[in-house]
Amino acid sequence: MAKQQQQSITSLPRSPQDDRRSRMIQYTVAMSIRTVCILLCLVVPGWWRLLPAVGAIVLPYIAVVLANASISKPAAEVLRPGGLVRRAPDVPGPDPR
Repeated sequence: MAKQQQQSITSLPRSPQDDRRSRMIQYTVAMSIRTVCILLCLVVPGWWRLLPAVGAIVLPYIAVVLANASISKPAAEVLRPGGLVRRAPDVPGPDPR
């Protein structure tokens, strides 16, 4: 008789709510960094002001791309429960007496 492989919880895809929450957190972190870059543009003197300005300009694009990218791995094959798997009938063997 073949041993049935048990379905692992780690092989299941992430729930849509968890995926959405993770992407929203990434987007919020990126926009917070952008806010810091904008504030740095107000206080940094000279040509150094270009560095936070570039960050403030480029970060929204990067944040949107990261927020729209789905991180979840492809779904693995979900195994059927053991009660639905057909088993070969037991063949009676020779009587041990």
